[in-house]
Amino acid sequence: MASAGYIAIEGPIGVGKTTLAEELTAHFKGRLILELAEENPFLTDFYKSRERFAFHTQVFFLMSRYRQQEEFSTYDLFSEAVISDYLFAKDRIFASINLSEQELALYDRVATVLEQNIVWPDLVIYLTASVDVLLERIKRRNRSFEKGFDREYLEMLCEAYSNFFFYYNRTPLLVIRTDDFDFRRDSDKFNYLVEKIISKPTGTEYISSFENRW
Repeated sequence: MASAGYIAIEGPIGVGKTTLAEELTAHFKGRLILELAEENPFLTDFYKSRERFAFHTQVFFLMSRYRQQEEFSTYDLFSEAVISDYLFAKDRIFASINLSEQELALYDRVATVLEQNIVWPDLVIYLTASVDVLLERIKRRNRSFEKGFDREYLEMLCEAYSNFFFYYNRTPLLVIRTDDFDFRRDSDKFNYLVEKIISKPTGTEYISSFENRW
């Protein structure tokens, strides 16, 4: 089987990043890298008081993600598929909407140094969905720190993601709308995505519907 290389999956909270990452890892018999959100000790307090705990939460995530990225020096990315449920650059998306102007300036000084050592993926898959669908998925997975999730914050986050990926050109990019399906249950759609990955797409490609594609 051809190697998928290094793939990062992105999108707002609840869009299905981890599910797709797990399915692709199993298919390509690769290495799975998951964001360790629940290990952030500030996250529960952040959802209760974003302004008060934003900087603590953001810096913890930045350093946690950087430590994971350091492990890439031990991977053989030419022969081994590596699937991650986040892109390191996403940290700045959250920082831009959560931090004050002064906090963001300090954050940027640290992040800019760290980003110099980051390995960029061969392909980024950006998943999108409507806010109503995301809220339903968040509710269904029932994580304790996400109870009473703020719709306004999620809308702001979706807009920030949209703006980021509208200008993104660092790597090939697949943009997929996921409102009406689940890759874990829809094998035809999952197989179509696998074919797209193996074909080594270039530039940016939008997949808004999987209908009539096989």
